[in-house]
Amino acid sequence: MTFADRRRGDRRSDERERQRLTEQLIAAEQDERRRLALFLHDGPVQNLSGIALMLDAALHALAAGRPDDARQVLETAIVRQRETIQSLRDLSFNLEPVVLRDAGFKAAVAALAEQVGLAEEIQIAVDVEAGERLSEKAQVALYQVIRETLTQAVRRSPTSVRIVLRDVHGDDVELTVADDGHAERRRASVEAIEERVRPFGGQLAVERGESGTTVNVTLPAYAAR
Repeated sequence: MTFADRRRGDRRSDERERQRLTEQLIAAEQDERRRLALFLHDGPVQNLSGIALMLDAALHALAAGRPDDARQVLETAIVRQRETIQSLRDLSFNLEPVVLRDAGFKAAVAALAEQVGLAEEIQIAVDVEAGERLSEKAQVALYQVIRETLTQAVRRSPTSVRIVLRDVHGDDVELTVADDGHAERRRASVEAIEERVRPFGGQLAVERGESGTTVNVTLPAYAAR
């Protein structure tokens, strides 16, 4: 086989891999839309329907000369409305954090680390300058991985966490999140991260030991850039 034949074979292999990853990404986006539709239908939409019924009941109570009953119903409706607003805010943040869009990847991760560190009294070191050169989708995916990994780390009661994003093997990128908390063996904790990196053809490695847990996520260059 000549060098040119090998090059053509490599290009065909790369093209097949890109096609496979594209199909995975489309399938993941479809699954995400289904989950979003189900969440909206069973959560906020149902809550708003209930609020509308409560407002109707309050109007009827006022028309019937029962202001105390109307006030009680309105107070319940206000609580339900605030809960619905909070759930929609959480959904919006999970889809795409505003700080990530407005301030960039480095600032968004630093803000998240500061928030979690202050709330949980954990020292969190952040070095994610390499994230500024990534594609928008890769930034969102890695930010969600970092948030999920921090949430899991908190359950292990660590005193410190280290978050590092660096270039490896050319233009591939590797995210490392290491904590010194107690070891955790639950498979579900790994599956949540795998779900985020699979559409990008990413590789996940989790090391657990007496000194803590280290999560490594590697994204190939063609997905990260």
